[in-house]
Amino acid sequence: MKLSFSTLGCPDRNLDNVLEAAKKYGFDGIEIRGLSGEMYAPKMPDFAPEKLESVKAKLSSLGLEIPILSSGATFAEIDRAQASFVEACAYVDLAGALGVPFVRVKSTLQGYITPGDLRLASGLYGQLCEYAEHRGVVPLLETNGNLCSSAAMRAIIRRTGSKNSGVLWDVHHTWRYGGETPVETIANIGNYICHVHIKDSITENGGVKYVLPGTGDIPFADMLLMLHALRYEGYISLEWDPALESDLPETTELLAHYKTYMSEQLAEI
Repeated sequence: MKLSFSTLGCPDRNLDNVLEAAKKYGFDGIEIRGLSGEMYAPKMPDFAPEKLESVKAKLSSLGLEIPILSSGATFAEIDRAQASFVEACAYVDLAGALGVPFVRVKSTLQGYITPGDLRLASGLYGQLCEYAEHRGVVPLLETNGNLCSSAAMRAIIRRTGSKNSGVLWDVHHTWRYGGETPVETIANIGNYICHVHIKDSITENGGVKYVLPGTGDIPFADMLLMLHALRYEGYISLEWDPALESDLPETTELLAHYKTYMSEQLAEI
């Protein structure tokens, strides 16, 4: 298994700065969600068409990868569906040009269970899978919103019926909001998991308080055992949002902690 972090946690940094941090702390890759103050990857200055070849060369020279571009597209919200499909296609185009294998899409905006039109989502996701297949990219549906339920996720993936599909497993969402153990989640969607998000938290005063990985109650050890049993060789990516997780330490300290903690956990499997 390989380790990465999402630039959602440091969206004001440019690509060079992020790659420098990834190399310094011994990561295998970075997940793109924001760079240089821009959240929409096709408009990021670092990914201007004339820069793509130099970006790929730099990644190769550093021994780093971009495993996924995480879009903000949501397919189960009627008022956002059309614009989201256009956004997702633009992300697929960029991923194909960069040689990035995956693009993230979601059902709804919220991490916790929220209502959404899964029939609409299934149709749009199926179309995106077909569009992306011709560009060598696999769109991944994240376990968030009404897809915190792995049974619901399994149903929508099967309904889509595309081999060019997969799941981004956000362990925090299925555990904290879906009420599932890693064993239950893996039983439902294990064969579809292509990328993993982790964050840690505790419940406090009726709400969620985010904490350093390994200091909350998210069952990371069980998660890793299940992934190991699946022979999962993809990325486990740290995701945090400074707007929601202001109590966490600054980026460099958080990255150093995460890399050390996860390396220790992986060594024990």
